[in-house]
Amino acid sequence: MFLCVSLNPAIDKRLRLDRLQPGRVNRVSAVSHAPGGKAVHAAMVLQTLGGDPLWLGFAGGTAGDALAAGLRKLSIAAEVVPTAGCTRTNLEIIEDGGGVTEILEPGGNVGTAELERMSDSFRKIVSKYGKAATAILSGSLPPGVPADYCRTLIELGHHHGSRVFVDTSGEPFRAALAGRPDFVKPNREEAESWRGKEIEGIHSAEGVLSAILDAGAAAGAITLGADGLIWRSTNEKALFATGPKLAARSCVGSGDATLAGFAFAAQKGLEPAESVRLATACGAANCLADTPGRARAEDIARLKEEVEVRTLE
Repeated sequence: MFLCVSLNPAIDKRLRLDRLQPGRVNRVSAVSHAPGGKAVHAAMVLQTLGGDPLWLGFAGGTAGDALAAGLRKLSIAAEVVPTAGCTRTNLEIIEDGGGVTEILEPGGNVGTAELERMSDSFRKIVSKYGKAATAILSGSLPPGVPADYCRTLIELGHHHGSRVFVDTSGEPFRAALAGRPDFVKPNREEAESWRGKEIEGIHSAEGVLSAILDAGAAAGAITLGADGLIWRSTNEKALFATGPKLAARSCVGSGDATLAGFAFAAQKGLEPAESVRLATACGAANCLADTPGRARAEDIARLKEEVEVRTLE
């Protein structure tokens, strides 16, 4: 059972145009709207892999209604915690030449009573499924949610025997590590920010990942964009994976797809190298999708055969 938790979901609005010209009138050639936020993208990919994810998140206002309706249309089960504040809209502007600009709203304020309802819903779900559940905490925190709230959910999940995977950044990431999550997946920029130093190569990334594990995570991966990803657990040597070179439409959401691959692999009990291969293929397939999270099963299967994985000595 996969529980995808979205504390700051969104409607993803994607615009396509020839070239973005700041300060000028820009005419758009195509517009699309879809349920968004990192947990939604992860749920979509888990569904594609054959999982049956349950989305749990805040939603408010007309955008929140559209988000819930969009999840129903995707046949993703959802448990909504209503909020007085309106669900945000994230804007992705894609240029024909490949440039991508993202404009992310902060999200509506979450009140104390709303946060308590979220904790109660999370507790009920993980207590029901226990060891059979993998909870995925993805994305930023909206105003009103304490920076250490992910740690609270991690500890709740562990109390009931559930795995907890985390993909967040900044102070919430730092606080989450203290809760000893089962898996974390920062990207290069997030890992550099946490460590306070630049990643300058594979072995540099492995050093940062080792420090993240020392800080509390049982396992994790740092995604390095087109340069691949590095994975390690507390009792396994580091693995480095590279995928095929692609003519990507947009790689927004690829980190979420990668995390979904790791979560699915953990539930299936795959060996580390196979887990890394699947997760890398999920991230690559997302780059070919029409919208974030809509990676196709056939692309994942094909690209998985092209992923190269090696052990770092």
